[in-house]
Amino acid sequence: MADFSGLSGRTSWTRTREFAAPLRAFLQTESGSSGVLAAAIVLALLWANIAPGSYESFWHTDLSISLGDRELSLDLQEWINSGLMTLFFLVVGLEARREFDLGDLRERRRFVLPLVAGVSGMVAPVLIYLAFNYGGEGAHGWGVAMSTDTALALGLLALVGRGVPDRVRVFLLTVFVVDDLIALLVIAVVYSENIELMPLLVALLAFGGLLVAALLRVKQAGFYVVFGIITWAALLTSGVDPVVAGLAIGLTASAYSPGRDELEQATGLFRLFREQPTPELARSATVGLTSTLSPNARLQHFYHPWTSYLIVPLFGLANAGITIDMGFLATAYTSPITLGILIGYVVGKPIAVTTASWLLTRLSGGRLSPGVGWAAVVGSGTIAGIGFTVSLLIATLAFEGPALIEAKLGLLSAVIVASFVTWIVFRTAALLSPARKAVAMLGDAEQLVDLSDPVDPELDHIRGPESASVTLVEYGDFECPYCGMAEPVVRDLLHDDDLRYVWRHLPLVDVHPRAQIAAEVAEAAGTQGKFWEMHDVLLANQENLQPADLMGYAEELGLDRERLHEDVKRHVAAARVARDIETADLSGVSGTPTFFINGQRHYGAYDVDTLTTAIKVARARAAIKTEDLGPLVRRRRSRAGDST
Repeated sequence: MADFSGLSGRTSWTRTREFAAPLRAFLQTESGSSGVLAAAIVLALLWANIAPGSYESFWHTDLSISLGDRELSLDLQEWINSGLMTLFFLVVGLEARREFDLGDLRERRRFVLPLVAGVSGMVAPVLIYLAFNYGGEGAHGWGVAMSTDTALALGLLALVGRGVPDRVRVFLLTVFVVDDLIALLVIAVVYSENIELMPLLVALLAFGGLLVAALLRVKQAGFYVVFGIITWAALLTSGVDPVVAGLAIGLTASAYSPGRDELEQATGLFRLFREQPTPELARSATVGLTSTLSPNARLQHFYHPWTSYLIVPLFGLANAGITIDMGFLATAYTSPITLGILIGYVVGKPIAVTTASWLLTRLSGGRLSPGVGWAAVVGSGTIAGIGFTVSLLIATLAFEGPALIEAKLGLLSAVIVASFVTWIVFRTAALLSPARKAVAMLGDAEQLVDLSDPVDPELDHIRGPESASVTLVEYGDFECPYCGMAEPVVRDLLHDDDLRYVWRHLPLVDVHPRAQIAAEVAEAAGTQGKFWEMHDVLLANQENLQPADLMGYAEELGLDRERLHEDVKRHVAAARVARDIETADLSGVSGTPTFFINGQRHYGAYDVDTLTTAIKVARARAAIKTEDLGPLVRRRRSRAGDST
């Protein structure tokens, strides 16, 4: 069989669907960039210890921008901390909005637990920090001890928690979203000084203009850029840290899936350009394709790699450098600032996240529970003890001199200790039996179902045992080359005797003109008891789907040609195909192939290894659910026996 190990394509324009739900890409980018950030931290430490004078003087070099008689002068470190980091918080706001519009948080009830866990995971470290620093000079810096570094935590989780399911990372991310939102509010309210009302009013008016434009779906990018810069500059002048502007703007960018109608219109524009390649039609086609994506998707696609691989590492390089010697370490590790930060993160975070999640689950009777197992919750709490980016930003606002260096040491130490404790948690979970490990990592919470219409044995075409614990649904197009490439992968998966496979039609007639008739031919063959035989032949002969070819396949399969021809001519199966298309639209499917595993949409690659892993996770969840229902079923049977 051919090697499809990297298979992740989509037909023509349908690759845009990937940007509508970019959580997997977000997690991968964050994890990958953590290595760059770690390297930047190490480089900063080396630079600060080899040439401390050079490090300090370089980052405090003034850089001014003049416009007439007005001048904006900041040093390099301030340009990074208050300027470039605004784009980092823009991405944070975008991801928060995406989770609310398309992610797990679209069911608002699911936001309660991450909210409580996130707030508790910030309050507890702050209280521990204040216990060490109450009444001392470090008390004002309590905000340093509360925020988790999303990029670094996700990256180190990939390193110390190998094999951890994506679901754990999703839980982490929802907690981190709350964390970042509150941290930005703290910066705006607590660590902004000498606030001037007039510039603040200008900033609010400029942001109001942005909000109205977002609601009206204004598409001119220049409008947002100008008003965004005005908002940032006005906040800087007002005394409020301008990074807040990035978060606020990100939250205004709505996220939605591109509709099939819009994508078909974009295809039409591209075809016009193909027939007459003029600059005007090229621009129309480009605008048409781009407009199918939500503002959130476009902004994330552009800014996220820049912030993760350049801006955040640059921030680490500019701020993490401290001069270290044995005398300093001996003093710093007895300092209430260093100890407050270290104990707050390493002890306070995991205890708070775990306890808050447990209490809320108990008090709600299980209605509000984490979407992962308790080992994953504990591991999420321990990895949340990694605070760097936002905490370091607050440290630079709250401290200076020796106190700032002590705060930096506390943050760097917390990274090391929290990573080690997280490794112990997940290593311990890995030693459990497979069944116990599944419960510990995945939990038993109900998952959101993305498939609008459940599988119906009376209507759907099914391969595999009806009693299988895992159902794989594919929306496909017989002329789609990627569906043809995925077919051997699906065949390989069907060797699993605990998997049933369902094919649903989604003929993309604007790019595959013969897909509709091929679907109707397959249905006509199905009325003669040979749907799957025709399905296999059509996918094996995608380049030959002319009417004469289709009739030839019918003859090869021993079908009644006249009956099949009459059925196709009268479009007997058109309504059946239209039903599948309608369910695809309701499930947010716009491209082929698209897979659902036990009702949940599968994102990313669909090679054998990736799908097999996803199926194993689904099977483990199904086993947990069955085990949980077992006692209930037995009790019901017992009661039924007593009543008889």
